[in-house]
Amino acid sequence: MKRTMALGLLLAAAIAAPPLAQQVKKSHIARMTLKVGDPAPDFTLLSDEWKNVKLSDLRGKKNVFLAVYVLAFTDG
Repeated sequence: MKRTMALGLLLAAAIAAPPLAQQVKKSHIARMTLKVGDPAPDFTLLSDEWKNVKLSDLRGKKNVFLAVYVLAFTDG
């Protein structure tokens, strides 16, 4: 449970953090619309042990909780 919670918090922090690589122009960003019940698209993020974790590797094996804090680390 603690590991799952830590992974969820790390995923949220990774999403909220600015990218380290050169930023992509907005016109090159893929647009995707999801509906309730749609499977999440595959993505890769770093774990708390600095290893790549792919969503597809966990699908069907573990529950994944992904929290997104839109205003995290802002003055708002």
